[in-house]
Amino acid sequence: MNGISIDIENVTVSYHGKVALHNASLQLRPGTICGLVGMNGAGKSTLFKAIMGFVKPAAGRILIQGLPIRQVQKRNLVAYVPQSEEVDWNFPVSVHDVVMMGRYGYMNLLRIAHSTDKRAVKDSLDRVEMWQMRDRQIGELSGGQKKRTFFARALAQQGTVLLLDEPFAGVDIKTEKMMIDLLMELRQAGHTILISTHDLSSITTFCDQVVLINRSILAYGNTSEVFTEENLSRTFGGPVGNLSFTKPRLQVHQEER
Repeated sequence: MNGISIDIENVTVSYHGKVALHNASLQLRPGTICGLVGMNGAGKSTLFKAIMGFVKPAAGRILIQGLPIRQVQKRNLVAYVPQSEEVDWNFPVSVHDVVMMGRYGYMNLLRIAHSTDKRAVKDSLDRVEMWQMRDRQIGELSGGQKKRTFFARALAQQGTVLLLDEPFAGVDIKTEKMMIDLLMELRQAGHTILISTHDLSSITTFCDQVVLINRSILAYGNTSEVFTEENLSRTFGGPVGNLSFTKPRLQVHQEER
């Protein structure tokens, strides 16, 4: 796949007169796993909301695969895995129903599931090993199972751009490895994946690119070039502790093939 998958140009977003994101620019190509790194309140969630079309920039433009956000929404090109805090776990809905929500954009107003929708849901639940728990109410799930369920919803949507907000928070090691393996598969298939994470130590293990944000995008590019002590100090306003600033394993694996 050629071209630019995510194209953000001089985007500014304001809430009630207060600037949350200022003059941000970013380009990501298809087939990229990119870590989005910044402090709380740095604008990560605002950037996600702008990409999904939930907030309208006061200035600048966002294109996904060359298309404006309204067309992107109609074509279901962007899928989203939310933070656990954003979900009402007491809502009486099953695992299967949550994943089926990823297919709503393909249905008519009556939301009648067809064979293609049912097959996409089963395939997605199988990929995250949650098919056997399809009838379980989401509030009964463990932290890892909850993440798998919403990851399956994103897979069922079949978008080419995937946004994940703190996907590894509160999950077990098995779930984290499974999700990373699936992200690698999606990357190989040409998807563009943007992951917001506070776990800086994991960035070099699976992200081939990184975006550093603090109310604007300070730097982005190959992890080995951008993920440096100097850039992280700018991002967080001071030292970030002992981290291993090494070439990402993902890039090393690519070179060994």
